[in-house]
Amino acid sequence: MMQPDEWTVWQGGAPGSEEAPGTDGMMPFEVRGKLTRNAPLAKLVWFKSGGAADWLFEPEDTEDLIAFLGQMEPGTPVMALGLGSNLIIRDGGVPGVVVRLGKPFAQAEHVGDCVMSCGGGASGILVSSTARDAGVAGLEFLRGIPGTVGGFVRMNGGAYGREVADILVDCDLLMPDGSHVTVPAADLQYSYRHSALPEGAIVIAARFKGTPGDPEEIGAEMDRIADAREQSQPLRTKTGGSTFKNPEGGKAWQLVDEAGCRGLQMGGAQVSEKHTNFLINKDDATSADIEGLGEEVRRRVAEKTGVTLEWEIKRVGRP
Repeated sequence: MMQPDEWTVWQGGAPGSEEAPGTDGMMPFEVRGKLTRNAPLAKLVWFKSGGAADWLFEPEDTEDLIAFLGQMEPGTPVMALGLGSNLIIRDGGVPGVVVRLGKPFAQAEHVGDCVMSCGGGASGILVSSTARDAGVAGLEFLRGIPGTVGGFVRMNGGAYGREVADILVDCDLLMPDGSHVTVPAADLQYSYRHSALPEGAIVIAARFKGTPGDPEEIGAEMDRIADAREQSQPLRTKTGGSTFKNPEGGKAWQLVDEAGCRGLQMGGAQVSEKHTNFLINKDDATSADIEGLGEEVRRRVAEKTGVTLEWEIKRVGRP
């Protein structure tokens, strides 16, 4: 099994530049996509809270992104942003560059042999629906993951008894220096909600393999998943999705409930009364409110049950 530093580079980026985006506003290179300085991120994440990115880049296509990354100063922090679920952007904003993969990366197609080729910005709903129409079964659970291919490949996203590790063939990554690598699933060292993807690596595409199936049966299973989510989760609120990982042999929501945290509030943030493993922005919460509430829940659960919950939601940026 190869390690991340052994992955074969098959396409390099543009020549490097001694200058890179910084706080002085200098931008010594051209892009075809949209590049914004001090870009507010709250409107782009599900919690609708948090600060700005030093720079937000929305590339026109893969070549645009490769050229952009290849000109950045080595060591510049890079973070990919999809639909903004499962994410807390801290109030001090995000240093370096946030790359948002939009419509140019939101494709999904059946390429034969029950393999779906998908862009890093494609949503779980799009991928599962396209697979259904092509008669590809086994990807229905992606209907229940509120995110994009890039995010759930990185986090080994899962729902309803399945996870990305079960279906991933390989993925294409852009590294922070602009180099382009293809990594087989076996090299990602998947475990529960974890992969070996290095920080700053951007998943721009992935291949998933399913099995032959009947579109009507696949659609019925997707409808069942959608209905289950609607009935059990606070989908019509400003939330970030599942907050804590399930501990081995247990359910996070049960531990939160046992610790008396259902409906608990801190500032404008609240533990959902509908599903206690969800935090919600109830009343103009800051990200500090939301993260602080999560930490208080962790403290109470540990005190009550002896179990230390691990965050599933990613928290990024300056406090």
